Amino acid sequence: MAFRIHDSVVRGKIDNRVKGIVRGQIWVEGRAEPVVLELKGNAWPDLAGCLLTFSNPQKRVPHHGLDSLHPVQRGSIGDLTASRKVRVFDVPLTEALDMIHRQEKPPEHMANSLYLEWFSEANGRVVVESADYELTISAPEWRLTPKEDEERARQAAAGMDDFMQKLTEAIEQHQRGQKDPEEPWDEHDYEKFLKESDARTDKYMELQEKYGDSDEAEEKIAKEMGWDRELTEEEAEEERKRIEEMNRACEEALNEPEPEPDPAREGIDWIRTKRGDLRHPLQHRCFESAIRLGKRVDKLGVKRSEHADVQQFIFEFQTTGVKLAGALNGVAEGRGCRDNAFTVAYLKRALDHLHKAQAGLEAVATRKLLPGTLLTEARKELFEIREGILKLMDEFRGRKH
Repeated sequence: MAFRIHDSVVRGKIDNRVKGIVRGQIWVEGRAEPVVLELKGNAWPDLAGCLLTFSNPQKRVPHHGLDSLHPVQRGSIGDLTASRKVRVFDVPLTEALDMIHRQEKPPEHMANSLYLEWFSEANGRVVVESADYELTISAPEWRLTPKEDEERARQAAAGMDDFMQKLTEAIEQHQRGQKDPEEPWDEHDYEKFLKESDARTDKYMELQEKYGDSDEAEEKIAKEMGWDRELTEEEAEEERKRIEEMNRACEEALNEPEPEPDPAREGIDWIRTKRGDLRHPLQHRCFESAIRLGKRVDKLGVKRSEHADVQQFIFEFQTTGVKLAGALNGVAEGRGCRDNAFTVAYLKRALDHLHKAQAGLEAVATRKLLPGTLLTEARKELFEIREGILKLMDEFRGRKH
């Protein structure tokens, strides 16, 4: 995945006054020294030949992977422009999200955005994009000819192609050794499948972020993802039948009443929340604990944006709850069609995030950022949820289909 560090940027300067070279310095939150750019290539015509300086007037948030961003970025420039068109909400983000949740359309307008992309030898693709930065652009010392601009675009596209190839190779790596879908799969087979799915999602998200959602972008994304292959008549007929069958199954499912959970499994496989929703007890406990502890941390005035370890603890704890929902919602709702091995593979993912939450908590304890009573409570909660996950994994490994 690309590094996206716009929320962490304090200020910076990008210099393309020497043709074919882009130099720069970017100061980021939590670092005294700037990240230095030494890149080959040119900016778009609006910034080619110019010195760009910018500052971020918004509240900065340390990027969770900022420590691994190399202090000297060598490589090639991708797209560099101050005139990329983006949609900007006319109301605060929280209000806009509330409106979207109510299925309302927030007011918005089109605005110019700074888009700084480069391909680094050390970190791969790095992107800084914001419509909020305050920019100062010098007069150009030279301008691109039409032919030079074509070459610039070709080089930027080549950098993106190389990056996409690495993501494609990651997908292919996880595909190797996968069993035939008709054969029995164990938890390790499903782990490979889930990793392939992650790699495929990463590639799709990168393409969508890069190209947007226009009709032209959809065609480009479909081609890169391998979805635009012309089907044979036989394949097209099979696809038509498959879609009809899916639509029929969905319609039947909508007309079916919700199954009632097994009363004998209440408190074991399911509980009802105050809102009447069915949840697995362990998943519900994890979700509620993560929310409660997050609120207590905020109430203490400990800013997650200023302490990466606190952010890791809370974020990974909350993510554990999300992963447990993916693994256990079907169990709570009485949908017993999922392979137990798949559930075990999904529980392993939840466990991985829980371990990251524990690591974040111990780093917080070392720095004495939270009271001892809260640390003790959080340790106990994480430990007991971990034990619950391990117990469930053992049960599903032994549970008969």
